[in-house]
Amino acid sequence: MDKLRVIQWTTGKVGKHALRAILDDPRLELAGCYAWSEDKKGQDAGDLCGRPKTGITATNDIETLIALGADTVLYTPFEADLEQAIRLLESGLDVVSTNLFLNLGGIRGEVKDRLEAACAKGNSSLYITGINPGWINSVMASMTAICRDVESVSITESADCSVYESVETWSFLGMGEPGGATGELMGRAEAWLILFRDAVERIGAALGLAFDEIEFFCEYATAAEKVDLGWFCMEKGTNAALRGGWNGKVNGKTAVNITVIWYLTKTLAEGWDIDDDQYRLTVQGEPSIDMRMRLIPAEHWKNHDWDIMTALPAVSAVPQIKAARAGVLGLLDVGLPVAPMGEWIRARS
Repeated sequence: MDKLRVIQWTTGKVGKHALRAILDDPRLELAGCYAWSEDKKGQDAGDLCGRPKTGITATNDIETLIALGADTVLYTPFEADLEQAIRLLESGLDVVSTNLFLNLGGIRGEVKDRLEAACAKGNSSLYITGINPGWINSVMASMTAICRDVESVSITESADCSVYESVETWSFLGMGEPGGATGELMGRAEAWLILFRDAVERIGAALGLAFDEIEFFCEYATAAEKVDLGWFCMEKGTNAALRGGWNGKVNGKTAVNITVIWYLTKTLAEGWDIDDDQYRLTVQGEPSIDMRMRLIPAEHWKNHDWDIMTALPAVSAVPQIKAARAGVLGLLDVGLPVAPMGEWIRARS
């Protein structure tokens, strides 16, 4: 089978891992690389991700990249650029994105309409993924296949965020602020966690649900003692963890729930019981299912290596996106992407 030619769009925290994964995937061939910053322009893609030179230099000229005649763009910028995304899709390039277009309000309303029109013009596809939202939502939906009746499904993510060194993120979410959830802080939290509303909607669409409402919830817990992470400090009594998410309701009852528990320390005054397992997926039905998932890092991983799990669902999905219909894709359009395990084993033999 011919390899699919892929353009990597940006080489930040997630993009570096995506770029390495393209180089490691025998199904794929790196065709080009987009550099957002001027200092990366002209550098070899291998240098930008800590790999041997590839002979492919990064550029910030979108028309040069479109002219390469590639199949797919792996789109991983910090903020989405709608005009760029539309240009890529109109040119016929599929776009697999770990960016959720949150800075544009998400894939909804006029933004979705314009992206759908671009896909129709280019006979191309747009798929949004990552680990959560993304891959774990597909796993959740697929679990219902063994049930003869389903009343509700739920995903709980428990994430030790002390390894995610982003002062901007945690300051925006109120960590280190005096304990308590003010109306203003709830507004900030809802704005950030809106991505999980999208995930509830995508699971609902896959399961054939029409929600009456999707309600937001959030609460905070405070540090029981001073916590200094080296890059972020929380005094005793300030916010150090949040538990929030969305309930998709049908006939007044929650049918789909997504909850995230993000903590910078487990030493909390409120004594929250936090799982060591990062994911708990439950189905209430016949039969009911209670699945816990623990992600175990390699010994050599550093903090930002956890971003591998955001990048790889997108890279692994490229062949399925190529085979999918044109348009903005949902969970049922793609299914569960897989790694090229057999090819890797044969290469090591």
